[in-house]
Amino acid sequence: MSRACELTGKAVLTGNNVSHANNKTRRRFLPNLVNVTLMSDALGQSVRLRISANALRTVEHRGGLDAFLAKADENELSQRARLLKRQVAKKVAEAAA
Repeated sequence: MSRACELTGKAVLTGNNVSHANNKTRRRFLPNLVNVTLMSDALGQSVRLRISANALRTVEHRGGLDAFLAKADENELSQRARLLKRQVAKKVAEAAA
């Protein structure tokens, strides 16, 4: 399992630890990933995802998982999230018709 958010694509960054003596050693900045279960209103089911805490705040801000996926860019989403986005869009289109 990669250390990347399934919704935003936020992943590991690298940089330097810099000591007082200005010695530089490589380090990794890990995203704050959490396992969450989010409810999809359109599908009527819950979905388990591994997302960053920042993405969780964004999902809540946008009004839920369905609204987040509708606005999200396909390139940033994981394979599972892309599939979920297509399923939600299909259900919303069926409901509108």
